[in-house]
Amino acid sequence: MATYNKLPSGSWRAQVRRKGQSASKTFRLKSDAKAWAIEAERSVDLGRNAGGPFIDTNCTFGRLIDLHITDMGEVRKQILRGKGMALEKLRTTLGHHRLQSLNRQCLIAYGKDRAKAGAGPATLSADIGYIRTILVHAAAVHGINVPTEQVTLARVALRRLGLVGKSRERDRRPTQDELSRIISFHDNNPRRVIPLGRIVKFAVATGMRQSEICALRWTDIDLHARLATVRNRKDPRNKQGNHQQVPLLDVTGFDAIKILEEQRLAEPLSARVFPYNATTVGASFRRACRALDIRDLRFHDLRHEATSRLFEAGFDIPEVSLVTGHKDWKMLQRYLNLKPAQLLLRRNREQRYQRY
Repeated sequence: MATYNKLPSGSWRAQVRRKGQSASKTFRLKSDAKAWAIEAERSVDLGRNAGGPFIDTNCTFGRLIDLHITDMGEVRKQILRGKGMALEKLRTTLGHHRLQSLNRQCLIAYGKDRAKAGAGPATLSADIGYIRTILVHAAAVHGINVPTEQVTLARVALRRLGLVGKSRERDRRPTQDELSRIISFHDNNPRRVIPLGRIVKFAVATGMRQSEICALRWTDIDLHARLATVRNRKDPRNKQGNHQQVPLLDVTGFDAIKILEEQRLAEPLSARVFPYNATTVGASFRRACRALDIRDLRFHDLRHEATSRLFEAGFDIPEVSLVTGHKDWKMLQRYLNLKPAQLLLRRNREQRYQRY
C-alpha cells in the first residue's frame, strides 16, 4: 500500500512498501506521486525493483537511450566514442518516437533516409544493432515491453533492399609516389600545424590507426626493446583493457624508431608522442589529397598498406597479426591475394624498400 505525505515545501512524497520492498520518491504534484506509486507497485508484482525508473506507457525511444546510458554509468561501463556518437544520432532522429510507433515501417523509413544521406550498409547495420541493444536492455533490466520483433523484421527488409550488410572491402593502396607527394607537401609547408608527413610514415611503419597514433604516449614506448604498447586497442568484444605490444619495425620502407626519434626532437615536452587530435589528422590528410588531386584515398588505407607491405616482406599471418592486432586471422586472408608472388621474397625483406 502506498502512502503520500505533503512536505513543508509543498511537494509530495510517495512511499511504497510491497512484498518486502520499500521505495520512496518526491514529486511536485500529488498526481505524479500517485502515478509513480502505481507503477512502482506494478514493478514489484512483475518481479522488478520498486525503486527503478518510472517508465510510462507513452515512453519515447530517447528516454530508453538515456536510461541505457545511465545504467551503464552506474556499473562503470564506459560508452565509447563510436557508440556514443551513434546513440546521439539515434536520439536526434528517432528519440521522439514513442515505443508503440517504433515499428517496422518506421525503422525501414529511417534506414532509407540514412542511406540517402550517405550511410553505408555497415553503418546502418550498426545503427539497427544499437536500436535493438537499447530495446533489449530496457526489456531485460527493467521489464519494459518493447517492440524487439519489429527491429528484427526491419533488419530483414533493409538487408533485402541492400541497405544493411557488411562493410565493403577496400583494395585501394597508395602508390609510393602518392605517399612521397603527401609527405613532401606537408614537410615543405611552412604553415603546417601538425607533422602529417611524419605521421603518414609512422602509420605505414606500424599499421596503427590514426586514433591509436594520436593516443600513444612516450611512457608506452620502449626504444631499446623496439616495442610500443597500444592501449585499449579496437576489439569487436571489448577494447577496454585490451593493451597490446606492437613491434617497431623497419621493413615497410619506413623505420618506426627513426620516426620516433625525429618526433621526440620536435615535441620534447609532450607526454603524447603525437599530441594532435585524430580528427584534425584525418582532416589534414584529406586536404592534402585534394590539393594533390589524389583521389579515393583515406588515412585508414595506410593501415591496409602497412599490412600488405608486411606480407610482401615475407611475414606470415601470425607474425602480421602481432603488428596489426587482428585476433581473427581470417581478416588478414585477403591481403595474401594482393601480390602473392612477393611472399617468396622473405630473405630480401630488409633490402626491399632501400630505394625509398
